Amino acid sequence: MSDIPFTLDQLRILKAIAAEGSFKRAADTLYVSQPAVSLQVQNLEKQLNVPLFDRGGRKAQLTEAGYLLLNYGEKILTLCQETCRAIEDLQNLQGGTLIVGASQTTGTYLLPRMIGLFRQKYPDVSVQLQVHSTRRTSWGVANGQVDLAIIGGEVPSELQDTLQVIPYAEDELALIMPVFHPLAKVETIQKEDLYKLKFISLDSQSTIRKVIDKVLSQGEIDTKRLKIEMELNSIEAIKNAVQAGLGAAFVSTTAIEKELEMKVLHIAPIREVEVRRTLYVIINPNRYRSKAAEAFIKEILPPFSTYPEALEPEKLPQQYREAPPENTSRFPNS
Repeated sequence: MSDIPFTLDQLRILKAIAAEGSFKRAADTLYVSQPAVSLQVQNLEKQLNVPLFDRGGRKAQLTEAGYLLLNYGEKILTLCQETCRAIEDLQNLQGGTLIVGASQTTGTYLLPRMIGLFRQKYPDVSVQLQVHSTRRTSWGVANGQVDLAIIGGEVPSELQDTLQVIPYAEDELALIMPVFHPLAKVETIQKEDLYKLKFISLDSQSTIRKVIDKVLSQGEIDTKRLKIEMELNSIEAIKNAVQAGLGAAFVSTTAIEKELEMKVLHIAPIREVEVRRTLYVIINPNRYRSKAAEAFIKEILPPFSTYPEALEPEKLPQQYREAPPENTSRFPNS
């Protein structure tokens, strides 16, 4: 074929229909009419001379050809986004976008502070923070949809050869209890005391709960003996419940800085037990990296890191080794 038989708009429509499961919902998300969506699909099928949807059921179901086009179409759209961001980069941090990923705890309590510092230095750069599970965040970095991420869980095994995983910081899991709890008055508690406490935790199926249980087990704490009295769906809810005297909990120290300053929660040290996990920075060295991402890596990450030497230029992929030039913009200031 000498002419490409589809447009980027048609690929966007195909992707939206596949994601939403219907022509109508796809039209709503794209802010166009349903007849316009149907017409574009009909034209696309005519141009390709192959059906893309099985119209026999209630839900818009892709045919084999439809799945094939969707797979390549998503790659094409991602490359288009990278191209636009590379062109924006010619303005040398006078615009552009930085997309940072994070798992739940780091995204809620650590990244907002970092992004605030970055925005103070580079107010013209648009910053997006995407908070998802470690697995989904890792795939976002691998696919080029996220520039870099800080995670607390394990990178999926199938991505470990694709991503560069850099040790970033030690995150302590603290045992918190109400300030009026009897054990809050002792200097340290014994490991056996844990099994007498009532605990509040996240749902047993949540990713963060699984990470916490794994870290506790590595600290030789038998999680099966902990008496879980209540399961809640957020760290904030757990902190409020502990503060109200409903039980104790293990949470990341990054999540309780404000409460410790206000002295409304107590951290109970456990004798001869330290419960820590390592946070990691993940990047994809094979994807385009914007100047905004370079600046974030070099200027914002090191002060918060337990392992700043891991972020030294010679240990990073080539695109991070050269500092952005002072002014290489080809465009006049608007």
